[in-house]
Amino acid sequence: MDVNTVTAKTLVTTLIASSFSLGMGAAMALDDPEGDIEHIRVRGDSSVKDGEFISASQGWVSGDTLIERPMLRAGEILEFIPGMMVTQHSGSGKANQYFLRGFNLDHGTDFTVSVDGMPVNMRSHGHGQGYSDLNFIIPEFIDNLSYFKGTYYANIGDFSSAGGAFFNLRDSLEQNQLFLGLGEYGFKRAVALNHFEAGESRVVTALEYQTYDGPWTDVDEDIKKKNAHIRYITPLLNGQLAITGMAYDNSWNGADQVPERAIESGLIDRLGSIDTQVGGDSSRYSLSANYTSDTWNASLYAIDTTLSLFSNFTYFLDNPETGDQFEQADDRKIYGGEIFTTLPLALTDGSSITLGGQWRFDDIENVGLYRTQNLTRFGTIREDEINSNSYALFAQSNILLSETLSLSLGGRYDYLDVDVNSSLGANSGSESDGLFTLKAGLKYSVSDQLTAFANIGQGFHSNDARGATISIDPVSGDATEAAPLLVKSLGYEAGVNYTDNKTYNLSAALWRLELDSELVYVGDAGFTEASRPSERHGIEVSAYYWISHHLTTDIEAAWTKARFSDSVEGEGRHIDGTVPGVVSVGLTYYQRSNQLGFSYTLRGRYLSSRTVESFDEISPPSTFLINAQIAYRQPTWDVTLVLNALDSDDHDIDYFYASRLPGEPEEGIEDLHYHPVEPRNVRLTFSIKY
Repeated sequence: MDVNTVTAKTLVTTLIASSFSLGMGAAMALDDPEGDIEHIRVRGDSSVKDGEFISASQGWVSGDTLIERPMLRAGEILEFIPGMMVTQHSGSGKANQYFLRGFNLDHGTDFTVSVDGMPVNMRSHGHGQGYSDLNFIIPEFIDNLSYFKGTYYANIGDFSSAGGAFFNLRDSLEQNQLFLGLGEYGFKRAVALNHFEAGESRVVTALEYQTYDGPWTDVDEDIKKKNAHIRYITPLLNGQLAITGMAYDNSWNGADQVPERAIESGLIDRLGSIDTQVGGDSSRYSLSANYTSDTWNASLYAIDTTLSLFSNFTYFLDNPETGDQFEQADDRKIYGGEIFTTLPLALTDGSSITLGGQWRFDDIENVGLYRTQNLTRFGTIREDEINSNSYALFAQSNILLSETLSLSLGGRYDYLDVDVNSSLGANSGSESDGLFTLKAGLKYSVSDQLTAFANIGQGFHSNDARGATISIDPVSGDATEAAPLLVKSLGYEAGVNYTDNKTYNLSAALWRLELDSELVYVGDAGFTEASRPSERHGIEVSAYYWISHHLTTDIEAAWTKARFSDSVEGEGRHIDGTVPGVVSVGLTYYQRSNQLGFSYTLRGRYLSSRTVESFDEISPPSTFLINAQIAYRQPTWDVTLVLNALDSDDHDIDYFYASRLPGEPEEGIEDLHYHPVEPRNVRLTFSIKY
């Protein structure tokens, strides 16, 4: 039986088992007098200002819930989004790889992320358009995560065709808390959360320090991650002002993906490396201010971020003498802000409209691509200075047509202006583009338990500024065509939510997305180019069931078909890097109904065979992981033990391309390259409240 058949059967079984589940409604605690069960809440308040949900693909997760699941990396908190999978193909210090709705999002090309109102996606980044590194987040300092999928939300612009996530930080702490972690392969982590009162004002802080060597045979990751957050909250006028400072610094050695033939021949073992001198260092410093009141919301931010990343994916294919190692560098400052207000709409009682504007300016002092050997530069492929300025206006209305039916209408206008000063003069230049996008949705309350949604909306992503002004390929010297600066997408969705507001909440959604062109990052040239138009459609099902005060379970399943929508001679229609099937299942047992004492959690994660080339003739193995967590909790302290229970040797991520090892033909050998999942990794965390 082939992998695709197994994938289909797995998903069909999951969907049948969840067929009664038709919505991810508001998850509320059981009628326990102690009110002791913490849940995922997936439905917001009824007003637009408070973030009313206008599609079946929105959700909200509390910060306390985010840190309850076993995780290997900070970026895996995004796996709370149904259908989202997070992996890594290199050192732990770089951004994760994200998979959602038939996208290999690389590091964030069509999935937008913000933290405390600040954008995480980087335009025209040295490692790829939309680069989203979440290593600067301290998970214990997150108050909540709001997520959304699709193109139906007027306040969301660039990088959001597949969806997005907004992280909000804590404004207060019930108690100070200290976390101390110790694990295999040199894992050590310390986190301290503190708060201070000063009259009506308060200060909350979070500090994190982490080291990790990794399980690799001949690479010591030598991670040294340092994070600091400080947040000042005070009343202002009729609202609240929060000023936040964040600092992050990290360095690491990388264990990149390796060719399958090198492992099968015995040249290296499964945890070995071809080039042992890759890795990087990164930093991010920011200052932001957020003001909220009953009528207005406003934010401003300034960010200073750098990345130096060394990689080698083809070994000796392009440069047989010196090797193919290269450095990607990015050094920028980002400034921006947002303001919006929600007003009553006189069309009907209870109707409202939200009006807002957004601004962002990226001052990129250097985005460069260099040839290196032993981490030392010996040639410049390209080096650029870029100014990228964007403005947006948006409006989102919520019109109550009756007690059970509401209409959401939205639109936004985005304008992007870029200026590129390239080391190769022919690739310098300025470009600008603007576009309108429209959104609409219907929401119908069939009953107190069942709600149906129908949505349609236009979205977009921006292309790398270097790809929009390029005229000469910096590697070959040949003439090349520029890519459009902004690329539209069109999404459709029908979904339902079903909940008894007590013991279960369930959801299902059918969706389709059409994209005018895919993004393809050309690593050896240092820019992102537009590719072929594409279309995707799929189904997502989620079910959460609180069986009792002691036992909870959840299941999330997604299936996607992703294809290029045109035909090109010599190329197939399958889109590289997509994952057709995803299933996540969890089961937690609490010894006591107030969650004190022992608790036991099992989480299973399944990713079907990836699509790694356009004809889909190469089928990498699927991935199945089970993480186990045992915790013992008391009111002021707890101990948690986490491990990869099955000691899986599956693949974290797969690619198919040509590379060359010493002694191989000059043209190289096309082969499957993969990064293995990390072996069983026991981690013990002790936390105390004081």
